[in-house]
Amino acid sequence: MNKSVYQSSLFHLPKVKNRAGNITPVQNNIEIPFSIQRIFYLYDIPGGESRGAHAHRECHQFLIAVSGSFEVILDDGSTRKQVQLNRPDIGLHIPPGIWASEINFSSGSICLVLASHKYDESDYIRDYNVYLKFVNA
Repeated sequence: MNKSVYQSSLFHLPKVKNRAGNITPVQNNIEIPFSIQRIFYLYDIPGGESRGAHAHRECHQFLIAVSGSFEVILDDGSTRKQVQLNRPDIGLHIPPGIWASEINFSSGSICLVLASHKYDESDYIRDYNVYLKFVNA
């Protein structure tokens, strides 16, 4: 598979400033490196809790902390990298083949996820040992 946690990267999204509030636009293949096919968000997560803990075979994901903060542990089977998301104008691109876990949610956090594929359970790898076999194949 030859994916590396270093292929995951932070993107600074545009911020249109206005005294009445800011706007951050997100467009397919412009602000993010793929075409969005699915959008969902995580919320009402108790402070300090974790989510995720899976990889995708083909789906790219782009995570944004639209409110609050959380950390993402990225794992490629040999290297781990931890990234904190705490600004609504910064997003994290997670390519397929990277194991990701979202941890340490602050109370009231909202994690927006933009995905390159529609939901398909067969694209998920939810068992870490199966993941290790996948990346070493």
